[in-house]
Amino acid sequence: MSRRLLTYLCIDTSGSMNGEPIVAVNAGLQALLGSLRTNPYALDSVHISITTFDSSIKVVLPMTAVVDVILPEITCPRSGATLLGEALEHICDQVANDVRKSTDTVKGDWKPMLVVLTDGKPTDTLAYTEVIPRVKAAGFATVVACAAGPKADPTQLKRLTEHVVSLDTMDAASFGKFFQWVSETVSKDSQSRGAGSSVALPPPPPEINVVL
Repeated sequence: MSRRLLTYLCIDTSGSMNGEPIVAVNAGLQALLGSLRTNPYALDSVHISITTFDSSIKVVLPMTAVVDVILPEITCPRSGATLLGEALEHICDQVANDVRKSTDTVKGDWKPMLVVLTDGKPTDTLAYTEVIPRVKAAGFATVVACAAGPKADPTQLKRLTEHVVSLDTMDAASFGKFFQWVSETVSKDSQSRGAGSSVALPPPPPEINVVL
């Protein structure tokens, strides 16, 4: 049984993502999947799960090997809350169930990766504050968060992870660049771990701003 690199995508589908932004996200996810399928290391190890959050939490893609993924079309309500804290709680529950632990005879999965994309800030602020320590204790090798558009709050995401980037606009080009960078990150991660090397994030393209 090969070691898996479980990659959790946590995507904001609150009302402000309705229209062009969510269309761009769907296109970006298709590009992400296509890119991963051209990488033999990713094909061998990467599995993807997609959780969306607005006023409710939905696992629109359970953990699935890249080669077997059939992407759903992600949709948004016209209005609704941004329950990021509750979404992260749900993902931590998934990690506890999904990740195979090493035994005396079998090596378990690689440490998982988490990618969070939001265009706002959590409306469940208490739940978000309470889940941060749990995310940090969940054993993720990398947590990457993206603040998309002018209403996103990078300072909230910096509480979750040091790896925060921002997008000035929420069009197809910006989301395309973001998901291309995610693909490079996941592919490099799978290749580095397969070779026993340390994991480092690739530099983002100029359209993606690193939040310091």
